[in-house]
Amino acid sequence: MTTTEPVHPAPPVHPVDEVPSVRQLAAFGLQHVLAMYAGAVAVPLIVGSAMKLSAADLAYLITADLLVCGIATLIQCVGFWRFGVRLPIMQGCTFAAVSPMVLIGTTGGGLPAIYGSVIVAGLAIVLLAPVFGKLLRFFPPLVTGTVILIIGISLLPVAGNWAAGGVGAKDFGEPKNLALAGFVLLVVLGVQRFAPAFLSRIAVLIGIVVGLVVAVPFGFTDFGGVADAGWLGISTPFHFGAPTFEASAIVSMLVVALVAMTETTGDFIAVGEMTDRKVEPRALADGLRADGLSTVLGGVLNTFPYTAYAQNVGLVGMTRVRSRWVVAAAGGMLVLLGLLPKLGAVVAAIPAPVLGGAGLVMFGTVAASGLRTLAQVDFKGNNNLTVVAVSVAMGTLPVGVPTVYDKFPDWFQTVMHSGISAGCLTAIALNLLFNHLPSKDSPKDASAGASPVDGTGGLTGGSGQDAVEKSREEAV
Repeated sequence: MTTTEPVHPAPPVHPVDEVPSVRQLAAFGLQHVLAMYAGAVAVPLIVGSAMKLSAADLAYLITADLLVCGIATLIQCVGFWRFGVRLPIMQGCTFAAVSPMVLIGTTGGGLPAIYGSVIVAGLAIVLLAPVFGKLLRFFPPLVTGTVILIIGISLLPVAGNWAAGGVGAKDFGEPKNLALAGFVLLVVLGVQRFAPAFLSRIAVLIGIVVGLVVAVPFGFTDFGGVADAGWLGISTPFHFGAPTFEASAIVSMLVVALVAMTETTGDFIAVGEMTDRKVEPRALADGLRADGLSTVLGGVLNTFPYTAYAQNVGLVGMTRVRSRWVVAAAGGMLVLLGLLPKLGAVVAAIPAPVLGGAGLVMFGTVAASGLRTLAQVDFKGNNNLTVVAVSVAMGTLPVGVPTVYDKFPDWFQTVMHSGISAGCLTAIALNLLFNHLPSKDSPKDASAGASPVDGTGGLTGGSGQDAVEKSREEAV
């Protein structure tokens, strides 16, 4: 008599770990590349232009940046050992580092001093990652929802500037630019509403392609840079000279590192919410460690500090494509763009208004996702509304009034000039103030301190130690 072993069904694959078809990987991945390309090349352009680098050196910075963007994205999405959050996260140069790097580069230190400070900052992020991972308990839905909302609001001016023609454009704000952006927006919405499921998920890509086709006959595009770009470009270590390590430059870049870690934490949590894969302390530490490694790599390969790109967070929420392998495919495309400058020049020819029309949908989706998270929060009989109100105000202040902190020290500007970091730090501080510290209504013998925060960011009573511990666990 023979017996058959019971067949156990394979555990279901989480959507984050699903591997789509090659066609879907290509389409969804290209969509992510187009969503972040303009922002990715902006940092080397700004820094290089401020330092008055030659056109050849500027082109070198851009190709190096794209190459490391791709490598950093692959590390973050695919991961190895304790590096990588393994979520659909695109990586790019952080804008928080722009002002300090311009200051370092134009006051005698040059690119070698920038790269020396970037390498030290990257190593610091790697070392601090486990510590930051343990702070996740201070990010309940009250804080995460507020931060995600601020991320979306902070990105909307980027889309607005693109829609108007791009900052510095001679025809900035011309009706034709806004009309093109509006047309792309309508295409994206139309595809998302009426097209079949697969096409609706690449609505942004379709909108950009259709917008580009329409833009060509109306003179919006300039493909002159394609002919000038080379076919092959390889970034070699320390192309601009051996790094130098100046104390003042290192200190300013360490401040940037802390800001970038705060922003990245918010982005990780946002994507975790959108993909239904909660970011645990270990995963957060692994993701931040990957940021640090990529930043060190950036300093070696002639580029700058790296962080999660909030632009692509909105795309994940809008398309509902949660696979990390899609973003890994986008990382591979960025590597190709970094090695083949001519391809990069083709992507760079996409008019800013086309990106602006798509950006309005993507970045608005980020803000809406924050509101969805805040819907879980209890606002009755507590101060949670105050936490959200003041945090959003502090986060949008530098967005609405970019020069508000110009008279403050450089380190303060580095932290507070980013609406994301300003709002995030405010939300964390106010949540601690109102929901963690002892209040006037707390029992005098509450040995565990104040009433802890529950899973929704509201206050829980809890007279016993068990209730306290349970609430603390829910707050993580």
